[in-house]
Amino acid sequence: MLTTIDKTNVPVHVGIIMDGNGRWAKQRNLPRTAGHKIGVDRAREIMLAASKAGVKYLTLYTFSTENWKRPAEEVNFLMNLLSLHLKTEKSFYKKNNIRLFHLGDITRLSTELQKEIKEVVEDSSSNTGLNLVLAINYGGRDEILRAMKKLSGEKSEITDEKSFSAFMDVPELPDADLIIRTGGEKRLSNFLTWQSAYSELEFSDILWPDYRPEDFYNSILEYQKRNRRFGSIKDENNE
Repeated sequence: MLTTIDKTNVPVHVGIIMDGNGRWAKQRNLPRTAGHKIGVDRAREIMLAASKAGVKYLTLYTFSTENWKRPAEEVNFLMNLLSLHLKTEKSFYKKNNIRLFHLGDITRLSTELQKEIKEVVEDSSSNTGLNLVLAINYGGRDEILRAMKKLSGEKSEITDEKSFSAFMDVPELPDADLIIRTGGEKRLSNFLTWQSAYSELEFSDILWPDYRPEDFYNSILEYQKRNRRFGSIKDENNE
């Protein structure tokens, strides 16, 4: 399937809402934590698939600002799972030339997790392949509000969208060309609110632990069928 993708029309930035871990586990009479464990393995596969396809930025919705409402036991498990991932995947990022960025409010995370995030971001900063953006304690509206707070302490004048983007969590992050949500729900759930103004949306019924590289490639092929006009028209015959 990879060979059928038009490499001249690959989305630069793909965002993924990785939904369905809990339901996947429930269907198998397993604890929700089992779904989250498999979900991490699936994320690793999709990182490599995105890299092979020529995607430059991949943003994974890892833990939202709303996820704190979940049971404390599940939240603690997710935080420990993230910590373990960051500790064990440094060599994976290096081997595959992946550069890591963090998106979200880092201050609410534990001191240890903050340290681990910063270390991996720094360690991978010279990598030149896929830019992996982990959205941890992230909410789109929260990011905009925090950007406004940063701006209020500056003397900079905001003259356009580009100058405002400089105050976002990852200023170099381009708008999302394609946003994929697995798990059957059809909403964005406060994901990439600023960066999704003209995103193409792809909703998949596949639960995240069952989502495979071939499904990701199918999403790109579907994206390549879209006519992206950004409010204009392609030619005089279009209305």
